[in-house]
Amino acid sequence: METPEDYAKEVVAAYEAGASIAHLHGKEKWTHDFYKRTFELIKDKCDIILQMGLSGLTIEQRNDLLDTRPEMMSIILNHHDEYFPEMKMRLYHTQEELVEYMEICKKWKIKPEFEQWHQGSNWNLRFLAEKGLVGKPYFLTLFFGWPGGIWSPSTPEEVLYRFNSVPDGSMCTVSTMDHNQTRVSTMSILLGGHVRVGYEDNPYYTPDVPAKNTAELVARIRRIGKELNRDSADPSEARKMIGLSK
Repeated sequence: METPEDYAKEVVAAYEAGASIAHLHGKEKWTHDFYKRTFELIKDKCDIILQMGLSGLTIEQRNDLLDTRPEMMSIILNHHDEYFPEMKMRLYHTQEELVEYMEICKKWKIKPEFEQWHQGSNWNLRFLAEKGLVGKPYFLTLFFGWPGGIWSPSTPEEVLYRFNSVPDGSMCTVSTMDHNQTRVSTMSILLGGHVRVGYEDNPYYTPDVPAKNTAELVARIRRIGKELNRDSADPSEARKMIGLSK
C-alpha cells in the first residue's frame, strides 16, 4: 500500500468485517498531509476508531500530526529492542517524555494505547497512574512472538502471566507476530481480553498461506469470538468501553 486511498480501502474493509479500531502504523516518512488525507477518507466511509501508530516516535516527530485528530495514540512504555535487517536497537521514551506525552494526550483528548512488551512495562504504567496522569481503563496492547531482545513467547503460560500481572483497571488486547496468533487471540478472548490482527502483526492466514487482506484476519477472529459468545464491539460500543467521547 502506498497511497491514502490504499490505506482507507483496507481499513474500511476491516471495519466491515468487524474491526472497531484501526491501528495505522504508517511509516516514518508519512507526512501531515498523508495522515490527514488518509483519516479523512476513512471517516467519510465509517466511524472506526483511528489509532495513530509508531509508538516510539518522539514528541517532536508527532507534534505536527496531532491536528489530524486521532482518537488514540500508541505510546511504548519501555525500550523498543528489535532485530530486523534495517535496525538492531532502538531506545525510546524516558519517564520525563512519558509524562509529557500524557499531558499532550490530555490536551488533545487522545486516549493513549500503551504498548507492553514484557512485564516490566507495568513499572512505568504504575508510575504514570500514581502521578494521576492517566485514568482507567488503561488500554494496553500485550505483544507476543515479536523478535528481538524484548521478545515474549507466545505460550499459554506467558499469556496468563502477562494478563495476571497488569495493574487493576487495565483493558488488554494482544498482538502476536508468529503462527500462534490465532491460539493467543482465542486465549485472550477467553480471558476477557481483546485482539489485534493485521499485516503489521502476522500477514498469514495459515503458516503457508498469506491472508488476502486484513479483513480476512478480522473475520476469522470475529467468528471465533461469536462461537465463544463474545461478538466484536462496534466502534460506538468500543468507545464506551475504552472511555472515549466521539
